[in-house]
Amino acid sequence: MAQQVSAKEPTAAQIAEHRLYEQMGVSDSEYDLICSFMGRKPNYTEIGVFSVMWSEHCAYKNSKPLLRRFPTSGPRVLMGPGEGAGIVDIGDNQAVVFKIESHNHPSAVEPFQGAATGVGGIIRDIFSMGARPVAILNSLRFGRLESDRVKYLFEHVVSGIAGYGNCIGIPTVGGEVVFDESYEGNPLVNAMCVGIIDHDKIQRGVAKGVGNPVFYVGPPTGRDGIHGATFASVELTEESEANRTAVQVGDPFMEKLVMESCLELINSGIVLGIQDMGAAGLTCSSAEMASKAGNGLELYLDQVPQREEGMTAYEMMLSESQERMLFVVEPKHEEQAREIFERWGVICAKVGKVTDDGRLKLLHHGEVVGDMPVHALVDECPVYNKPSAEPAYFAEQAAVDTTRYEEVKDLGGALKQIMGSPSLASKAWVYDQYDYMVRTSTAVRPGSDAAVVTVDGTRKALAMTTDCNGRYVYLDPETGGKIAVSEAARNIVCSGAEPLAITDNLNFGSPEKPEIFWQMERAVDGMAEACRVLNAPVIGGNVSLYNENAKGAIFPTPVVGMVGLIHDIDHITTQGFKAEGDHVYLLGETFAELGGSEFQSVMHGVSEGRPPVLDLNTEKKLLSGVLTAIQSGFVRSAHDVSEGGVAAALAESCISGGVGAVVQLDTELRNDVALFSESQSRIVLSVSPEHTSNLEQLLKEAGVPFAAIGRVGGSELNIRINGASAVQEPVEVLKAVWEDAIPCRMK
Repeated sequence: MAQQVSAKEPTAAQIAEHRLYEQMGVSDSEYDLICSFMGRKPNYTEIGVFSVMWSEHCAYKNSKPLLRRFPTSGPRVLMGPGEGAGIVDIGDNQAVVFKIESHNHPSAVEPFQGAATGVGGIIRDIFSMGARPVAILNSLRFGRLESDRVKYLFEHVVSGIAGYGNCIGIPTVGGEVVFDESYEGNPLVNAMCVGIIDHDKIQRGVAKGVGNPVFYVGPPTGRDGIHGATFASVELTEESEANRTAVQVGDPFMEKLVMESCLELINSGIVLGIQDMGAAGLTCSSAEMASKAGNGLELYLDQVPQREEGMTAYEMMLSESQERMLFVVEPKHEEQAREIFERWGVICAKVGKVTDDGRLKLLHHGEVVGDMPVHALVDECPVYNKPSAEPAYFAEQAAVDTTRYEEVKDLGGALKQIMGSPSLASKAWVYDQYDYMVRTSTAVRPGSDAAVVTVDGTRKALAMTTDCNGRYVYLDPETGGKIAVSEAARNIVCSGAEPLAITDNLNFGSPEKPEIFWQMERAVDGMAEACRVLNAPVIGGNVSLYNENAKGAIFPTPVVGMVGLIHDIDHITTQGFKAEGDHVYLLGETFAELGGSEFQSVMHGVSEGRPPVLDLNTEKKLLSGVLTAIQSGFVRSAHDVSEGGVAAALAESCISGGVGAVVQLDTELRNDVALFSESQSRIVLSVSPEHTSNLEQLLKEAGVPFAAIGRVGGSELNIRINGASAVQEPVEVLKAVWEDAIPCRMK
């Protein structure tokens, strides 16, 4: 085969001799395997294409054996893992489309653009399925806010998220922000997008129909983001952090035009296949579209719009310039497609055609500069079953008595310290930068258990949340994985919704380390079991590995994004207490469980022991009982008891409602343990007096333990334990502490 490569590019022989492929993340054995598929040594462009397609970010070569453990089907699932996003039926010929993805490494290097392009990429995943994006969420992790570097990352990541989402006109409605030293130097920036679609508009990324033209849509290709997928598949080092060319640059105004024009194209009914150019850019979209259709693809790189002079085939194929899409139509529809994009002022260029030879061929300056088997690129990446070893700390933590510390007597002071912890404190500084009301469909704003967005033209709504406690997962990955799914479901139910499915973002350290791979295995097993018991299949997601810093790996953080269906907007429920005289109930049981708790971290400066135990059948009964109670009209407010225990949950309900409460707890536990234990499967409800007997009867029949613990009213949170005063704090004081805890608040 005639091949022409740039004088600047090494020859195939030089690549092999100097093992230049290693710089692209390809191992010796992988290089040999590539040569066997090719029947020769690959040239520079070809080894670049293989390197990104065989990266962890694109191929999941270290995580695929674990992902197979997830339940991925269910009666409502219309599309599971494998496409741009998963799709779940919500009735009336409508479906919800959602997915979560990471942009961790780029955000550590260029926090504004890293976060912004993470948002842009996840939005494209949603509208490439044919769905109208209706909401954005984000799950963020940073180091301690005492660090100037962390403050810089925090402020610029939030600014990047706000800048992109606000400009494109999609509300950013929820998420979470956590601060812990384990994320020092390696922040986690996970973005989730939710969309709505009619069943007959669902698209797939397939290159169908031999001879059909392939079109490129969006701004010209530049040199930004080259090898971005590879960059995301290695540990961050000083050398890799200096590789700023691997960070993409976003343009939300262009994305808005691309989104609207693509949705119009899809609504025209002429699209045969469409996919966004995300990780690995033109390489991944073209190879995957061809593979899913069982076809080949021929690309004419001279026709690819370019914003920089002298771009090589290698650069064009590996660039991750943003806001670009690839689609296929029949020849008879070419002009109709062009007219749509011309009207929107978006570039639309024919850059290839579908072939029947199963190969990805690249033509540049009249020469074939790449010729690779599609199945080898997409389906033949070696899958590794990494060695797994239980870390020494795991057994050591089992022996830790988490109640061995001297009892804290100033419980009001302890509550204020916990409410002032940056991880629990108000995130108003964050979400006030987001336009969470654009589109006017936001029914529950950021700050409650879950965000809620109404479904236009119906009485339905969607509740959505992201959740994970990395401390729990570190101390016991399997239990922590179960809790991540269960807490998400609890937040969804507390908002009045039926949990539908999850998308996950598995953020871990290096899988090359047996102790890290053990964490991954156990966490996935816990998540999978919780998904099965709670009927919440995994419909897609992302794996982000090699999240390490100079001190070691981050806490294992498998973030769960969950969406639930509110069948009638009358069922929408929030966490704030509503009216004086309402009765307060605590559902579930409290045990002496402080391992990995916020109390333990804030008051004693450690995270140790075992996290709270979780019985999934108990959790299932709780969720079913509370959802039935809400749908029956018995519940005024509902709030999950999680970080900070029942004391923090009560304080949050008081702050959100702007009213106090008088509560009596009867317990055999030590007072500080009773208030701040983070035992699972607990919810605080408030109920109007006329519904208390109905609620209690329902909970008894559902097998849910409960206690009537007090009433809403006054201006203080007054908690008594076994008849003695334990906490007596004005709600306004708690609110002030809670609101003023983020020290990098913009002046």
